[in-house]
Amino acid sequence: MTVKRFFGETAREALRKVKAALGPEAIVISNKSVPGGVEIMAMSADSLAALQAETVPPAAAAVKPAVAEAAPPPRPAASAVPPAPTFDEEESEDYAVTLSAKARAPQAVHAWQPWRPPRQEAPAPAPAEKPKLRPLPPRQSTPGTIPGEAQVAAALAQANAAASSAPPPPVNDAQVQQLMDEMRAIKSLLERQLAGFAWGDLTRHAPARAQLLGEMLEAGFSGQLARRLVEELPESLDVQEGRKWLSAAVNRRMRTLSSDNDLIDQGGVFALVGPTGVGKTTTTAKLAARCVVRYGADKLALLTTDGYRIGAHEQLRIYGRILGVPVHVVRDSEDLRRMLAELSGKHMVLIDTVGMSQRDRMVAEQAAMLMRAGDVKRLLLLNATSRGDTLDDVIKSYAGEDIAGCILSKVDETAALAPALDAVVRHGLLLTYIANGQRVPEDLHLPNRTYLLHRAFKLPAPGSVHRLRNDELGLIMPTQAESRAAAPGAALV
Repeated sequence: MTVKRFFGETAREALRKVKAALGPEAIVISNKSVPGGVEIMAMSADSLAALQAETVPPAAAAVKPAVAEAAPPPRPAASAVPPAPTFDEEESEDYAVTLSAKARAPQAVHAWQPWRPPRQEAPAPAPAEKPKLRPLPPRQSTPGTIPGEAQVAAALAQANAAASSAPPPPVNDAQVQQLMDEMRAIKSLLERQLAGFAWGDLTRHAPARAQLLGEMLEAGFSGQLARRLVEELPESLDVQEGRKWLSAAVNRRMRTLSSDNDLIDQGGVFALVGPTGVGKTTTTAKLAARCVVRYGADKLALLTTDGYRIGAHEQLRIYGRILGVPVHVVRDSEDLRRMLAELSGKHMVLIDTVGMSQRDRMVAEQAAMLMRAGDVKRLLLLNATSRGDTLDDVIKSYAGEDIAGCILSKVDETAALAPALDAVVRHGLLLTYIANGQRVPEDLHLPNRTYLLHRAFKLPAPGSVHRLRNDELGLIMPTQAESRAAAPGAALV
């Protein structure tokens, strides 16, 4: 058997090659498209006849004379096979390549087998009876008539009963979440609109209160403290008298350290804690200088736990060398406990700690180390240039029963003192000192209430971009429900 493969860019070109190689009676076995053209498998008619002769086994040829009566009629010779269709290019512009009947695979001839009776098979199961259809209910009304009210009511009741008995459709969590987000957005928009309406109503019925509330918000006070004080403001007061009343109200709620109970006179062990860059080392040197002036260098000891920063303890050593006070470096709570036992005869021991962010988990470990060391009180340093919410985070992170008070640093660098003073008042902290510069020890003072209140209620300049208009004040006012909800940890008195 000779099967040849022909390839051409088109079917016409491939068929031309088949005709030239195998003659016009060539038999096409298969054709398919390949990359670059068409591939055709073809064979000659003589090769197909030889293939059919090879498929008859010898055993079948020996049995053939014995079963001459039952044998099928002889196959026609190869010459009797009708010629394969020829392909003439001039007869038609279009043509189809087909598989000739001669190319079909011949059936295999099996040896003779004696007749056997057919096997009795089990009867097939009878098909299941189809369910009988229920008869349709009788038509209640004739075509063209309008049903009565009773029929409509009965149909509606039946539909409601079917709807209530049907199981609810499955709910997608994503769809529920999207619906909840949309409802929250709508609620926020409504709250802002209602807040604007409430602000407009307040400006009409109580213009003095509205003006004083706007001034406190512009100064930097929190909305919680400002609303609380304005709600307690007597209605008979005008704007000028209302300012004095609000200043006195903040003064009553503010806890400060007086000259009679100065920490330098009290003595003890104090650790200065706070975020990085707040000025702990400089403030430690200022306190040390004040103690040396009053009690002498032999009554003071300086400790530092800041061994992480390069040159951190060297800065404190320079201050100690100037003051004539020894500086000791401690590593852990055991070292700190041993050092405090050795320095028990000192009037005051000041500890300079490592600055940590309020979001650092090491803050709790530092507080635990100081508490395990003995009777150590912490002084929290607050940066007066920070926002109110940042100060709230710092106070909440460093809060504890061993907090003896707080120190406001960088007061000279801030443009608005209200956020820092507001945080001190709301959290009920004891304001011990005010640091307003880098000089040691001049730039450390006891709290001056008159100065602090004047700075706190000072408004931005008239041309400042941070001044709010009336419509902007109405937009930032929260809802009444939120205004009466006190923030967690707030301690308004």
